[in-house]
Amino acid sequence: MASIGDFDPLHANIPATKVEITISGRNLLDRDTFSKSDPICVLYLQGIGNKEWREYGRTEAIDNTLNPDFVRKFLLDYFFEERQNLRFDLYDVDSKSSNLSEHDFLGQAFCTLGEIVGSQGSRLEKPLVGIPGKKCGAIILTAEELSNCHDVVAMQFCANKLDKKDFFGKSDPFLVFYRSNEDGTFTICHKTEVVKNTLNPVWQAFTIPVRALCNGDFDRTIKVEVYDWDRDGSHDFIGEFTTNYRELSRGQSQFNVYEVLNPKKKAKKKKYINSGTVTLLSFAVETECTFLDYIRGGTQINFTVAIDFTASNGHPAQPTSLHYMNPYQLNTYALALKAVGEIIQDYDSDKMFPALGFGAKLPPDGRISHEFALNGNPHNPYCQGIEGVMEAYYRSLKSVQLYGPTNFAPVINHVARYAASIKDGSQYFILLILTDGVISDMAQTKESIVNASCLPMSIIIVGVGPAEFDAMEELDGDEIRISSRGRYAERDIVQVTHCRHSFNRG
Repeated sequence: MASIGDFDPLHANIPATKVEITISGRNLLDRDTFSKSDPICVLYLQGIGNKEWREYGRTEAIDNTLNPDFVRKFLLDYFFEERQNLRFDLYDVDSKSSNLSEHDFLGQAFCTLGEIVGSQGSRLEKPLVGIPGKKCGAIILTAEELSNCHDVVAMQFCANKLDKKDFFGKSDPFLVFYRSNEDGTFTICHKTEVVKNTLNPVWQAFTIPVRALCNGDFDRTIKVEVYDWDRDGSHDFIGEFTTNYRELSRGQSQFNVYEVLNPKKKAKKKKYINSGTVTLLSFAVETECTFLDYIRGGTQINFTVAIDFTASNGHPAQPTSLHYMNPYQLNTYALALKAVGEIIQDYDSDKMFPALGFGAKLPPDGRISHEFALNGNPHNPYCQGIEGVMEAYYRSLKSVQLYGPTNFAPVINHVARYAASIKDGSQYFILLILTDGVISDMAQTKESIVNASCLPMSIIIVGVGPAEFDAMEELDGDEIRISSRGRYAERDIVQVTHCRHSFNRG
């Protein structure tokens, strides 16, 4: 029991809990002519002060379905004393563009986080609205409070003698994992890749947080369904089995060979045995440390800035330039630097930041450089605080000539050289790249990122200005892990964002 001395109203934390939101759609509009819609859901949060809607995140897109169950979840802090307004917009994805205006709108729903959490079974179903005269279907939102378990499990499965579902070939099997809920329903938590034309597939190993698999309850039922993939989205059900985390944690053994059963077949055929078997090949658990775990453990954050000085930004003397040296207000680059830098600098103990430029001709001989020190000292490119970086940036604008091309690899390699020298986890490196557009050295940049993916470093690429940044999105490994010359990045170290909506030079 807590004693009276434990209660300190002056130092109490704001009551919050981590909540995971799972999204499904039902009977969505079909906006495709020759197939079904390929839906994606976008979540927006409403600001408390200005009431502005801000995008929080997107699910994956699912091909050819009007009844999607999205695997990607949204993690939110639930403050039970606040009204947290949410908006869910659904789109039919028609291209690889991240620009939502290029996709067909399927409808939207508004609610509060409290509504979802407070619904029976924390499951809220709402009609989608937003297209006059059309029934847009419904959205199903499920919330679950997350445990503090930080373990991640790596598993691999194979199957044997699955049922043949394709007329001209064998099956194209994949697995779908669900965790059970207290009300008897199931929530999707993972899908494997499809293995083509085989009844004996071996799926790639995958990692999943234990929180996502069973939320820390080792005896909670986990259901696994086996499907034969079909291009039109009408995947054929082969069968299913159930297990739990405790059972899986025994690893490869006779306990983790599962009969795949199809209830309809079993009811019809007296001699039915099973639709094949699925075997667990490997199981390994590791604890995933959080950012705060590392900071508490004494890890030092090193923050490096790299700024695009290519001619496509426009001449700094012109008001239309993204580098415009306006005496009365910050230009787009300065705004982006200030916004990101002021957050990151709090974690950098010495507040000394290397600041680099790329894509300019340097005095006195006009040589082109893609890795020059903004303060003019290549042996000591450090600036004191974000204000020191801003001063060096403005000084560089007066002395260098904007040129090109837009090469990222040199500045990535610059930071990677320092990161490679740290082996004990005592330091972590963050590279912020501010740029106005298309990368000229995409192949070299990918290779640099793949090489750096095993190092203690991350890269934040912020696109500034009105250009489209679709090509840069492939550097962000959220959807597809980046690769170079057949090698895949060991982890996703790149985050791409743009600030053209946030910063208006007026």
